[in-house]
Amino acid sequence: MAINAAGTAPDSVAPTLELSGISKAFGGVKALSDVALRLFPGEVHTLMGQNGAGKSTLIKVLTGVYEPDGGQILLHGEQVRPSSTLGAQNLGISTVYQEVNLCPNLSVAENIFIGRYPKKYGAIDWKTMQRQAQRLLDDLQIKLDVAAPLSRYPLAIQQMVAISRALSISAKVLILDEPTSSLDDAEVKLLFDVLRKLRGQGMAILFVTHFLEQTYDISDRITVLRNGVREGEYPASQLSRLDLVNKMVGLQAQPPVDSGIAAGHAGPVAAGVQDNQPSVLQARGLGRNGVLAPLDLDLRGGEVFGLCGLLGSGRTEAARLLFGADKADSGSIQVKGKAEKFHSPRDAIAAGIGFCSEDRKKEGAILELSVRENIILALQARAGLLRVIPRKRQLMLANDYVKWLGIKVPDIETPISSLSGGNQQKTLLARWLATDPAILILDEPTRGIDVRAKQEIMDHVIALCRKGMAILFISSEIPEVLRVSDRMLVLRDRKACGEYKRGELDDDSVLQVIAGECE
Repeated sequence: MAINAAGTAPDSVAPTLELSGISKAFGGVKALSDVALRLFPGEVHTLMGQNGAGKSTLIKVLTGVYEPDGGQILLHGEQVRPSSTLGAQNLGISTVYQEVNLCPNLSVAENIFIGRYPKKYGAIDWKTMQRQAQRLLDDLQIKLDVAAPLSRYPLAIQQMVAISRALSISAKVLILDEPTSSLDDAEVKLLFDVLRKLRGQGMAILFVTHFLEQTYDISDRITVLRNGVREGEYPASQLSRLDLVNKMVGLQAQPPVDSGIAAGHAGPVAAGVQDNQPSVLQARGLGRNGVLAPLDLDLRGGEVFGLCGLLGSGRTEAARLLFGADKADSGSIQVKGKAEKFHSPRDAIAAGIGFCSEDRKKEGAILELSVRENIILALQARAGLLRVIPRKRQLMLANDYVKWLGIKVPDIETPISSLSGGNQQKTLLARWLATDPAILILDEPTRGIDVRAKQEIMDHVIALCRKGMAILFISSEIPEVLRVSDRMLVLRDRKACGEYKRGELDDDSVLQVIAGECE
C-alpha cells in the first residue's frame, strides 16, 4: 500500500475500520448521536474532545464493552459487531489503556503471551515464548530482558509490552487511550518512535489524548467530538491549533490581532484585590514528574484565582498537589507565610485549605451517609477520631448551612444520595465551609448541575470571597472562569503558559493563549 509523504493514506485507499451512525444512550441521556469515524492504514488518527464529549463511550462501543443502539462497524469492508473485549481482540482490534492492564509479577514474555502460551509436550515452551517475545520487541527497537518481571520497568516500557502483546495477536487496529497521561517527555518520545514505526508498517492507529502538542507531533488525521456528536474530521496539517480548540469547546474564536490579548472584559464580580496585598498561599516551582511542570502560584484573600485550560492541561493536577492529595516532586508551599509540607490532605486541612473535588461521586459525597454526616465529615477528620463532635453541634452546623446555602432536603438525616446534583454540590461546599478555611479550592463546582443551582453556588462563592476567603476556581467552562476570576493562570499540556488579570483576556483571546498562538 502506498503512503504519501505526509504519512497519510491517499483518498483512494479504503479505511481499515469505518464506523457510521453510531448512537448510544444511557437512561434516556444520549452519549453518542450518529457518530462516524474512519481509520486508514498507515495513519495515526487522533480523537479529541472535552470531558463528556463521548470519546470513552465510542471506544467502549468499538471494543465490545457497550453494544451500540444504532449504526454499524466495518472492518476491511465487512460488518462486525464485537460483543466483548476478547471478541474485539479476536477481530484484530487491540487497545492499550492509560493504566496498563498487565500482570507486574509475571515476566515480560509471560505478559506478552498470557493466555496463549506456546506449548510443547503439554507444557509451556519457555524458550520459544521468550524467543518470540524478544523478536516482537526487537521489531519495535525496544531492548528488554524478556525473562525479567514486568514490575522492574517503568510505565512507558510497560506500555511497549502492551503494544507488543497487541501485535502478537495480529492486531489490525491499535487503539491507545490516553497512553501519555503519566509519561514524561522522554517516555512520550519513545512511545511516538514506536507509533511511527507501526504507522510505517501500515497499522491503523487511533490515538486518544488531551494534549495539543502531542496531537500535532503524531497525528495525520483528527476527529473532534463535542457533546456526543462528531464535530468533524480533518487532516492535521489543515487544522490550526486555534481552530482545533475552538471546535472542541464550541466558542467562536477570531484570528489573533496585535498581541492577541483583548481587553475590556466584563467588570469585576468579586471584591477585587490590590496587587501588593500579601499572599495567603504561595507556591513556587510546584510540580510532579510526568504530571505537571513546575509552576508558581499566589492566592490572595478576597480574590478568586482561576485555573483555565482544556481537560488534561494540568488544572486538577495542580489542585491536588496544593491539597496534598498527590505528592509533589519539586517546589515549595507557604500558607500565611509559613512553609508547609503536605504529606496528606489532612495536613492541608489543618493548614486551613478546603477542596471540593471535581468527582463528587467518587471523591466527594459519601452516598450512604446523611446530609448531616457529609457536612461534618471534614471537620471531624481535622478533630481526629478520638474527639467526636457533639451531636448538638453537628445538628446546629448542618441546619445552619442547609438554611444558608438553600439546600433542598426534607431532613438533614436524609441520605445525600437522594438529593439532586446541585444540592449534593451545595452539601459538599457546606462540608468545607464548616472547617472555616482560609483557602477554598473548587474543582468544577458547577459541573452536571442545572443553571439555577450553578448561579446559586457561584453567588455563594463570590460572597465568601468578599468576606476575605481566597478561592482557587477551576472550570472547563471558559466563560465562567473569565466571569468570576480576578486573576487567572492559563495552562496547556501540563504547563503554565501565562497569568492574566481581569480584563486582559476574553472568550477569543483565551483560546489563542490555550492554542499557543499568542507566544
